[in-house]
This record gives sequence, structure tokens and C-alpha cells, in this order.
Amino acid sequence: MSWREVVKVLDRLGYRLVRQKGSHMLFKKDGNLVVVPKHKEIRPGTLLNIIDQIGLTKQEFIKLLKD
Repeated sequence: MSWREVVKVLDRLGYRLVRQKGSHMLFKKDGNLVVVPKHKEIRPGTLLNIIDQIGLTKQEFIKLLKD
């Protein structure tokens, strides 16, 4: 999964980009910070960590991605 797809879901959830340094973007919502690497393909473990940080299940994340 690419960084663009992850950002699409974060945007739908109300996260906003607060900072970018190099290839890492920092998103924030209600004090919750999430770092997304700006890579063509995000590693599966990193993606699962991001999904966990935003409090979703894999199924919920995929559903938001498809909507």
C-alpha cells in the first residue's frame, strides 16, 4: 500500500498534516500523532502499526480506503 492511500484514510478520519521532514509526514488529530513514511510501498508491519495507532481494525481501514 502506498503512502497516498494511507493519507486518504487519515484525511477521511479528520487527521491533518502538521509537519513533514524528509520522507516522513506527521499527522495529528485530537492530540494523537501518527507518522507516515512517504514511500511507494509501506511495509506491512509499519502499516499495521499505523492502523493500530489510529484505533481501527484492518477491516475498518480497508472499508474506509474503498469508500
